[in-house]
Amino acid sequence: MLLLGRFVHLHAKHCGPFTALGLGRAPRSGARSCSAMCRHLRVLVDMDGVLADFEGGFLKKFRARFPEKPYIALEDRRGFWVSEQYGQLRSELSEKAISIWESKNFFIELDPIPGAVEAVKQMAKLENTDVFICTSPIKKYRYCAYEKYAWVEKHFGQEFLEQIVLTRDKTVISGDLLIDDRPDITGAEPNPSWEHVLFTACHNKHLQLQPPSRRLHSWAEDWRAILDSKRSPPSRAI
Repeated sequence: MLLLGRFVHLHAKHCGPFTALGLGRAPRSGARSCSAMCRHLRVLVDMDGVLADFEGGFLKKFRARFPEKPYIALEDRRGFWVSEQYGQLRSELSEKAISIWESKNFFIELDPIPGAVEAVKQMAKLENTDVFICTSPIKKYRYCAYEKYAWVEKHFGQEFLEQIVLTRDKTVISGDLLIDDRPDITGAEPNPSWEHVLFTACHNKHLQLQPPSRRLHSWAEDWRAILDSKRSPPSRAI
């Protein structure tokens, strides 16, 4: 909560900041909800693996710091947790892997995923659309939280800092869509309000999704069609 209080100023067009994310008090009985009044589509976009190239950045720094150690090529990555697969390769490699993203300048130096910055900037300009970067900081947050904000400011501009949500539990954040590369997103809320659209990454591309689950293979794909599929059709006059 200290992180959120100090760093995050949440904002949504025409809506109160905490109401926009489904936080705070519920609407009074008989009152229309914010989403009903605003009719804005709320899109939550993950950061690592969706906007920022976590996997590529990790592999580059791991090989530079531990040139004598074996590594896992991106095409051979399986499973969301990098440290688990490295630990299966050699037990001591798990802690070495973790040390990479716990180090200073790891997050700030990540390259953007191709097309991500342009796509999300376009998305944020769409009518009746609220876009938030919804990202989970690592538990050893000394550098992570600051660098995530600095990365967003660097690539999206200062005005986008108001659209950042730092949370360890994305299920409690209200939205219509969550674009995220993690296949299994669980938390305190068993039935999140959002539809999870799996963003294809090296570690999940082999997974077979069961309908109605959907993928966004890259930012070159028609992400607008996914957003439009969640919009309510215009009401007809009687």
